[in-house]
Amino acid sequence: MSHALSRRLLSSLASASACVTLVACGASDAPATAVHTAYALPGEHVYPEGIAVDERTGDSYVGSYTTGAVYRATPNTRRAEVFLPEGANDHKTANGLEVDAAGRLWVTDSTTGVAVYDLATRALLADFTVPGPDPRFVNDLAIAPDGTAYLTDSIRAVVYSVTPDQLAAARAQGGRGELTPRFDLRSALPPIEPGAFSLNGIVVDPAGRYLLTVDMPRGDLYRIALTPQASAISEVTLRGGDLRQGDGLELRDGTLWAAHNTTNTISRWSVSDDGATAALAQQRTDEALSIPTTLARAGDRTLIVSSQFDKGGPMGPGSPQTPFAVVTPQGI
Repeated sequence: MSHALSRRLLSSLASASACVTLVACGASDAPATAVHTAYALPGEHVYPEGIAVDERTGDSYVGSYTTGAVYRATPNTRRAEVFLPEGANDHKTANGLEVDAAGRLWVTDSTTGVAVYDLATRALLADFTVPGPDPRFVNDLAIAPDGTAYLTDSIRAVVYSVTPDQLAAARAQGGRGELTPRFDLRSALPPIEPGAFSLNGIVVDPAGRYLLTVDMPRGDLYRIALTPQASAISEVTLRGGDLRQGDGLELRDGTLWAAHNTTNTISRWSVSDDGATAALAQQRTDEALSIPTTLARAGDRTLIVSSQFDKGGPMGPGSPQTPFAVVTPQGI
C-alpha cells in the first residue's frame, strides 16, 4: 500500500474512532473479556489482517497485511506454519481470506484484486485484478452457497463478484481475469470524501438471499439482496448500538459477530431472518485485542486476528509484541 493510502487509512480510522463511546451491552460494570492466545504466527513483521476457517478440516488461514504471506494453523496447534511465503505470486499484501466448498483459498490483495489457490497443492488457480487507475482498496470477501465470491472495495464503495463460470473462464485463459462491480453503494451511503474508506467486512446469508456489509467509519450496516424479489440495497435497522470501526464480520445461524478495530471491541448481534434488522446482544472491549481486524468461528470458539497495526504497522510508530497471534476471548 502506498504511503498516501496508508495516511488516508489512518485518518479514516482515527476520525471515526474519536466519536465512539463503547460500553458492555446490558451492564455498565461488566468485566472485560478474558483474551487468550489461540496460536502464534511466525515472523517479526506479520501484522495479520484476515482469517478464514476450512469447515472440512478445521484448519484456519491467516494473511499478513505487510508481506502477503499466508499462514495455516491446524486445530489445537499452538503455532501456525507458513502456507504461502512472503510475496507469493507478486502479492505484497493479504487482506480478506475465505475457503470455498471446493477446497480453494481466496485471498484479497488490497492493491490489485483477489487470488485463488488450490489448498491441496498451493497452486495459484486464478488472479483477478481491478481494472482502471487507483485509488482502489479490495478489502474483504464472502462466498455464497452457489460459489459466487463477493468482494468489497473500501475506497470505490462497490462490491465486486466472481461467479463460478467466471472463475472457470479465467482458469481457461491462463488464470487471469478482471473484477467488475456488481453492486455500487455510492448512492446509498452518506457523502464520502475522495479517497476515504467506506465498505469493509462482508458476509452472506447461508441461504444465499442477501449480503451484509459494514460502512466502517459511520457504523452503518447494509443489506444487498441477491434475489430479484427484493430491493437491491437497503440500510439495516440497528438496535442498541452501531458498527463504527466495524471491520471483519461473521454470520452464523442468525448471529452476527463484528470486530471493531481501533476501539478493540467485539460485538455480537441478533439478525432477523430477512436481514432487515440487527439487535446488539453483547459487546466487549479489551485492549488485549490489539486492533482486531477480523474474526472467524471455529466450532464454539471465536478466533480473532490481533493485528497490532498501531505498533509499528500501517497505523503508527512503535514496536509490536512478538510473536504476533490469533486470540480467542471468553464470553462472546
